[in-house]
Amino acid sequence: MEIIRVKTPRGLELKGAIWGDKSMDSVVIMMSGICSNVFQNDLLTATGELLNKHNIAFIAGHAMDAFSCIGYSDFSTGKQKYTGVVFDDFSLVYEDVESYVKYAKKLGFHNIILAGHSLGSNKIIHYLGNTADNFVDYFIVSAPVDLGHWFKVMPNIDKCIKLAQKFVDENRGDEILPYMFGGFSPMSAETALNFYNAFNLKNCPVISNDGETNSLYNISINGSFIIGEKDSLTDGDPKGFMEKINACCKNPSLNKIIVVPDASHIFYGKHEEYARTILNCIEHQLNKGAI
Repeated sequence: MEIIRVKTPRGLELKGAIWGDKSMDSVVIMMSGICSNVFQNDLLTATGELLNKHNIAFIAGHAMDAFSCIGYSDFSTGKQKYTGVVFDDFSLVYEDVESYVKYAKKLGFHNIILAGHSLGSNKIIHYLGNTADNFVDYFIVSAPVDLGHWFKVMPNIDKCIKLAQKFVDENRGDEILPYMFGGFSPMSAETALNFYNAFNLKNCPVISNDGETNSLYNISINGSFIIGEKDSLTDGDPKGFMEKINACCKNPSLNKIIVVPDASHIFYGKHEEYARTILNCIEHQLNKGAI
């Protein structure tokens, strides 16, 4: 694994990681979910290592500075500040995904497969449904989120949003909320509000009906949808959840739906099975010349 720095049009460098190199014909770019990076999410590492063994490069795509949540003293102000995964700007999702795709294109990969896990899947749906470029040959959406439904079932959301608004009104938007957003992620007040209002990521509204499906319909390439058999964010019907999402695509019969047995939303304890599923999807498409 090698750490990479991917430049964005706004001047920010996104820190990601790559397994393999440009000598390989194919690369999988996987956009990670919230509070997820290669040092804390074994799903990414397992997938990168397995694909690399089979001569397929793998890029773990992170948003902003997803490597850390570090407290430090700002001597110019005398205050404690934080940097890391707690800060994000969801309005810039398209630009972030595009930057990784163009990075892979510039390296010279012949086949680019764009993948995502959890919110990373919503990010690639947003990109694929709105891009005029044809750089991506195949997509792999895994464990996407119906955000409207997610906000109803995850703990502390109302409390966090109310407090986040108070912080922002008091010009404290960069402060970290004292509650874990959704019960699992530290987040600054401004980021929490930005996330809650990110309509561009509400592109799988098959449970809540809160969002849009045009992005799914506008995707011009085919792909695979992967879900864990025990994904808790699917209203009790993981396979049906994915079938409804696929039905919103232009050519649903050309896509594949795969259910990983006994796997949760984050595929805990099933990372090797997840990685093998990704590999099988790609090798199947390469063998039949579809990529």
